[in-house]
Formats: sequence, C-alpha cells, structure tokens
Amino acid sequence: MLTLDLSDFMLELKEGAIMHVGAKTTAATVKLYHVTEASARAFGDDQVKFAFADDEGNEVEVALDAEAAESLLAEGERLREESEVFE
Repeated sequence: MLTLDLSDFMLELKEGAIMHVGAKTTAATVKLYHVTEASARAFGDDQVKFAFADDEGNEVEVALDAEAAESLLAEGERLREESEVFE
C-alpha cells in the first residue's frame, strides 16, 4: 500500500501535458507499507540507492549519501540486537 500526501500542490492538465502551477512551498510525504522486495546498490560515486516495492506494483527509491546510509545500517543493527522484531 502506497500513501502520498501532497501539501499545497496544484497541477494543470492542458492538451495532454501536466504542469505544476502551485506555489513553490509544496511538500510531499510518501509511505510504502507491506514491502515485499528491498535492495541496495551503489548510486554514483558517493551514494547508496535503496529500492522498495510491494505486491501491488508500487515502488519507492531513496538515494542517501554514504554517511546517511551508514547511519541507517547502524540503526538496523541496533534494532536487530535490541528489538523483538527480529526474534
């Protein structure tokens, strides 16, 4: 399941073209639940791309710099050691 929350976001559909016509203060939140596939790979010279997909065909990709990726991996290891999630 994918949820998408767009704040102050306006699109114009004109002659088959989609164009953003709202304010530049737009923001979005995307959440993907029930992930069935996940992968990580190098992305460029200094980033790691994490890709996630569910059974409904929804996909989310996130590219993190190396420091943020290391922090995320360390947090995963901490959860493995301290949380009941992995039991």
